[in-house]
Amino acid sequence: MSNTMNQSNRRSFLKTAAVASAAISTRSIPTANAAESSDKVNLAIIGCSGRGGSIGNEAIKSGMVNVVALCDVNPTRTAGFKKRHPGAKVYDDFRKMFDEMGDKIDACTAGTPDHTHFPITMRAIAENVAVYVEKPLAHTFEECELLIAAEKKHNAICQMGNQGHSSSQRMQFKTWVDQGIIKNVRRVDACMNKPRRWHPWGNVTGFPAAEPMPAEMNWDVWTATAPMHDYSKRLDGGNWRGWYDYGNGAFGDWGPHTLDTIHRFLELGLPYEIRADKLEGQNDFIYPMATTIAFEFAERGPDMPAMSINWYDGVDNKPPQPKELGGKNSVPACGKVIYSDDLTFMGATHSAQLGILSKIDPKQKLPEIPAGDTHQNHMQNFLRAAMGKEECNSKFAVSGPLTQVFMLGCIAQRLGGTLSFDTEKKQITNNERANQLLKGHPPRKGWEEYYTL
Repeated sequence: MSNTMNQSNRRSFLKTAAVASAAISTRSIPTANAAESSDKVNLAIIGCSGRGGSIGNEAIKSGMVNVVALCDVNPTRTAGFKKRHPGAKVYDDFRKMFDEMGDKIDACTAGTPDHTHFPITMRAIAENVAVYVEKPLAHTFEECELLIAAEKKHNAICQMGNQGHSSSQRMQFKTWVDQGIIKNVRRVDACMNKPRRWHPWGNVTGFPAAEPMPAEMNWDVWTATAPMHDYSKRLDGGNWRGWYDYGNGAFGDWGPHTLDTIHRFLELGLPYEIRADKLEGQNDFIYPMATTIAFEFAERGPDMPAMSINWYDGVDNKPPQPKELGGKNSVPACGKVIYSDDLTFMGATHSAQLGILSKIDPKQKLPEIPAGDTHQNHMQNFLRAAMGKEECNSKFAVSGPLTQVFMLGCIAQRLGGTLSFDTEKKQITNNERANQLLKGHPPRKGWEEYYTL
């Protein structure tokens, strides 16, 4: 919104935009550059270092925002943003920020540890604030379910930060499915074979011993809904990703960039079976050193037979090489191979497009990606949605069920074995402990309110 627009009109605009955004399609609306409009969105950046800082900068680079608030559990991490945006108010608690500025914020980014995505996002939705939340969407299956419901109930403007879902990769996959190039897929092998932060830790037998905490750190808010543990550098600074209490491992981290279009355009929904085929270095506290997990999906209709997804993580735990490569090349360290009845496809992650490994008729002309959809920007898509100009490409109705697949996989990585999942009742039927992990631990006292609609 322009600086001359009063606050009442600003909030009314956002409410109207939320309803309009649910009814429009990105295909029917020309993309807009920030320069085409003097309106700007009042933005709060929640999580100001690491990935949170990157997505905050992405929003600023768009030229579509006024930064009005900065929030980080360690406020010293806001210094870079504060220098460039001296008028922004600084907070160490997103709850206090919304209490004081909820009616002055149009949109927020949430680039924080996985276990805090849910309470921040639920509060933003309750405040009628458009929210861009990093992947994975949440920390448990039930949190995803609640976020999907909240988005629908409040006509909320929500985007999960799997950037490739606003790129030519997304439109290529959709076009190839629509045109019958990708059909009758029976199997997908996907992988993440790069080192992870917890790989050098070895056998972990408990939470780390308490260490001196940075003087500015608000550890209570960092812990949020999770069980309270003493501060340690092995929990902070991105190390949280390896711990069951806080993160979702390599699968929750990279799955959203690798399997998003497969899940959406092959209409996979939820699997009826999840297997842990390999767990190397299984542990009660952190994710294994290497895992192979498999998902079985039922038939969805013509050209969509029952199919499997196999996920491989760990440095040396690589998927089988397609015979079409002839041993000369290999599957990308972060990538996937798609096997259909007729063709084999291979691709990497994020915005990387698929290639066809199989021999095809050289006269066959592959369909072109629709003009105007080839070079979108995920953050700009979100901000335009906040302005009522288009729909979020990775809204929670899309990214929520996708993330629930990752949550089921994380349970298999933690417990092992074969899990039977009732896709109608959304319950694990053969393992009570696994079924309980759909919800995870009870929210810490004082944080229960976020689990009600």
